[in-house]
Amino acid sequence: MGKGGQDEGKRRDGSASSGADPAQPAFPAWARTPSECLAELGVSADRGLSSEEAAARLQRYGPNELERHAPPSVWKLVLEQFNDTLVRILLLAAVVSFVLALYDGAEGGEVGVTAFVEPLVIFLILIVNAVVGVWQESNAEKALEALKEIQSEHATVKRDGRWSHGLPARDLVPGDIVELRVGDKVPADMRVLQLISSTLRVEQGSLTGETASVNKTSHKIELEDTDIQGKECMVFAGTTVVNGSAVCVVTGTGMATEIGKIHAQIQEASQEEDDTPLKKKLNEFGEALTAIIGVICALVWLINVKYFLSWEYVDGWPRNFKFSFEKCTYYFEIAVALAVAAIPEGLPAVITTCLALGTRKMAQKNALVRKLPSVETLGCTTVICSDKTGTLTTNQMSAVKLVAIGRWPDTLRSFKVDGTTYDPTDGKIHDWPSLSMDENLQMIAKIAAVCNDASIAHSEHQYVATGMPTEAALKVLVEKMGLPGGYTPSMDSSDLLRCCQWWSNAAKRVATLEFDRTRKSMGVIVKADSGKNLLLVKGAVENLLERCGYIQLLDGSVVLLDDGAKALILSTLRDMSAGALRCLGFAYKEDLAEFATYDGEEHAAHKYLLDPSYYSSIESNMIFCGFVGLRDPPREEVHKAIEDCRAAGIRVMVITGDNKETAEAICREIGVFGPDEDISSTSFTGKEFMVLSDKKKLLRQQGGLLFSRAEPKHKQEIVRLLKEDGEVVAMTGDGVNDAPALKLADIGVAMGITGTEVAKEASDMVLADDNFSTIVAAVGEGRSIYNNMKAFIRYMISSNIGEVASIFLTSALGIPEGLIPVQLLWVNLVTDGPPATALGFNPPDKDIMKKPPRRSDDSLITPWILFRYMVIGLYVGVATVGVFIIWYTHGSFLGIDLASDGHTLVSYSQLSNWGQCSTWEGFKVSPFTAGARTFSFDANPCDYFQGGKIKATTLSLSVLVAIEMFNSLNALSEDGSLLSMPPWVNPWLLLAMSVSFGLHFLILYVPFLAQVFGIVPLSFNEWLLVIAVAFPVVLIDEVLKFVGRCLTARARKQSGKRKAE
Repeated sequence: MGKGGQDEGKRRDGSASSGADPAQPAFPAWARTPSECLAELGVSADRGLSSEEAAARLQRYGPNELERHAPPSVWKLVLEQFNDTLVRILLLAAVVSFVLALYDGAEGGEVGVTAFVEPLVIFLILIVNAVVGVWQESNAEKALEALKEIQSEHATVKRDGRWSHGLPARDLVPGDIVELRVGDKVPADMRVLQLISSTLRVEQGSLTGETASVNKTSHKIELEDTDIQGKECMVFAGTTVVNGSAVCVVTGTGMATEIGKIHAQIQEASQEEDDTPLKKKLNEFGEALTAIIGVICALVWLINVKYFLSWEYVDGWPRNFKFSFEKCTYYFEIAVALAVAAIPEGLPAVITTCLALGTRKMAQKNALVRKLPSVETLGCTTVICSDKTGTLTTNQMSAVKLVAIGRWPDTLRSFKVDGTTYDPTDGKIHDWPSLSMDENLQMIAKIAAVCNDASIAHSEHQYVATGMPTEAALKVLVEKMGLPGGYTPSMDSSDLLRCCQWWSNAAKRVATLEFDRTRKSMGVIVKADSGKNLLLVKGAVENLLERCGYIQLLDGSVVLLDDGAKALILSTLRDMSAGALRCLGFAYKEDLAEFATYDGEEHAAHKYLLDPSYYSSIESNMIFCGFVGLRDPPREEVHKAIEDCRAAGIRVMVITGDNKETAEAICREIGVFGPDEDISSTSFTGKEFMVLSDKKKLLRQQGGLLFSRAEPKHKQEIVRLLKEDGEVVAMTGDGVNDAPALKLADIGVAMGITGTEVAKEASDMVLADDNFSTIVAAVGEGRSIYNNMKAFIRYMISSNIGEVASIFLTSALGIPEGLIPVQLLWVNLVTDGPPATALGFNPPDKDIMKKPPRRSDDSLITPWILFRYMVIGLYVGVATVGVFIIWYTHGSFLGIDLASDGHTLVSYSQLSNWGQCSTWEGFKVSPFTAGARTFSFDANPCDYFQGGKIKATTLSLSVLVAIEMFNSLNALSEDGSLLSMPPWVNPWLLLAMSVSFGLHFLILYVPFLAQVFGIVPLSFNEWLLVIAVAFPVVLIDEVLKFVGRCLTARARKQSGKRKAE
């Protein structure tokens, strides 16, 4: 990129520009005449720039292309994935485990598969996590790439006095003279110098968000400060010419164009992307966990320091220090095991799985989630900023009221028209005289059908219009009107517009008087079956009335248009316009003078058709016959969706590029505003909002808000202010102009049908049906997913508290290490994984959309929940350590015989002082069996507390697995008893528990795996012991839940009393 795409410069007044070169001409070309623009740019319209001057300007301003930001290197992206507290703890634990495994080998210890399983598994988790993270990050820049595809590639330019066709658009510079024709993509921001055709229409919806194409003119605009829609003499890069041709002068290229500003805004917004609420909480949890692990590790070392560091007191001072490096390393390994136990390694994988399952559910509801974390963010959405056109409305113009003339000039007939789509069979006309269509209605049908360039096609279960939406709506109206005399065309015809085709055959078009902004009408000359020519005209009702001298009555008779009839028509027109209807009038003319015999270009009168200024005189002294009210109707389901939002505590703000009156009428109809509500303080244009002194105060108002005539900068400012106020914002959009705001919002929602690729790439979610109610359904799904995620996060954390308690108790009591790190890793990753994932299938609460949204800073774990799981965790620790002690010290427990394997019983005192075993006289251990293996300790009886603890360790691990399976049942509901919410409400959880037990049996009874994990098979009696020790966790949590319900009820009662007072 040349200078035009370098870092943001300064304008001449010193203010920062949006990435534009400060040298580029910065003057309001729309408020200058064509000659003033040419003078400012130093160019002649006749000759264009010289090749030398163009080359110099290209060197000065840089190529006409959007700047390319170097994407972050893969290495940088990889490092960013480790910018997470939990990940760093895991990494440290893996490194330490690896070093200790190598150290054991160097000291002559056993260096087998088991020693390296733990560090290798942790490294594998970190690698997968980093790969997924890098893949997601590398997709972030696609919105900018999609934006570049919108740019034109070639242009027709005048240089050195000659037109050059196919010049690369990147070589355009300010001052170039460019010719635009139908179908051209505008290559740069340009000022229209002169129209070659009578009209120039440009489709600039990608910039403004409004679908209707815009008429352009060469006349200057009086206001220097105006929005994009108001710059009627400017055409903008990336928009498309749909009708006409013109000569223009380039005023801005590259990053100085409107699309360049959007590019800069997307780039800026992407830098401001925040972590999701859940990620913030998990980071906070990680930091708290780091502190807790540090404290517990220090405690473990302090408790056991006597085993590896001893001294004698001589004269009151410590002397003769003795340090055992081997025992120091052993307790360091315990600290590492403790770190592994404290970290829920499976949590990232389970969260990703739950979010992925959530995206599938949402896809079934037409919400396609592009970024997984946004599923969870949806659940705490507090404000939805919605576009109007196509989201709240159907984006399909339709006729809603037809006004025809009655039997007398001072009477009008009104017909209500149903239907909201381009489907000709969607709806009907009420009180329609289908079998006796009078002459007046026939003329309206003929004009609407023939003076019309639109068409409709059926594509993929929907009806699609080509051409102007208003004209398409008129063709649908003609189909609903039917044909005179009840005649129906053959149903064999594949043409959807059978009635329109019938009228076109009856009145063949021979000439077209194109629409222009001055007369605000379009006319066609047709040859009727009688051989006589007719002029059929449609246009703005007021303008047509000015050029009409007569009016057609119900029976087809024509009378003078008097002031009374005109006043009645204008009064009805005002009432309809106040209801946000766009009105089009119909008129015709029979006496065409020189055009009475017109039959083509060879006719003498053809020369008058080449001069658009002559059209007004042709369309004069006409006969008025009626008018129609059209609108883009609201979607049927939107009203209920708005009510659902209100019940759920979500505020709805409508931000549209449409005019204020139309937007206000739609907002009243769909329930954003009440029918009689005073909206003077809740409805503003984008400009009015930007000049307010206290914008945040306005945005804090309860109820709906409307911002009309909004531009991209207004949308961004609204989103930014809402986010600063702590709101979680969902923003909808479909155009290129919406992309910066979509990127900046917590949830960017793009339209799937009408949305541009730029908007989709910048978004977090795409609506397959462009429907507002789909967003509301997605919010409900997001809330449900968050509740389920809370359930499995609490479940996994409670399990980890239990593991920490187990290791801490082992260390505090001085008994042999009951669980080794690789076993803890297996439990955290594999055994806990399926139940935690299955908790994501918990059915949603019935009142989920009746509660206010949770605040993004709400605690993931409340003090009461933490206390509950500390109690549960303590029981897990006591149970796992207790069963270890029971095996060594008891021959039976609760009537269950444990001595059948022949193992030797020891006292608790011996077990807790096992390190002094070598000093015990006459200590002998009998061999014992485990599965098919026999363990003998004749050579070294003291190895009974290390190599011989394999059965006790297996019991501890099995109790831990069983307790966590039962604990997953506790997590079905935060406070609900298992009696009110039995396990079968979530059959997936029962399946997951079976899978987890199956995996545990696998490592127990497959010899190779049993050796890797340092365990042995258990007998039936030993399994009875495991169940007996594990099951009480359900009873303990039931008691705690009951206490929790009582506390909640008490808090609500007190809150109700305070409100009453």
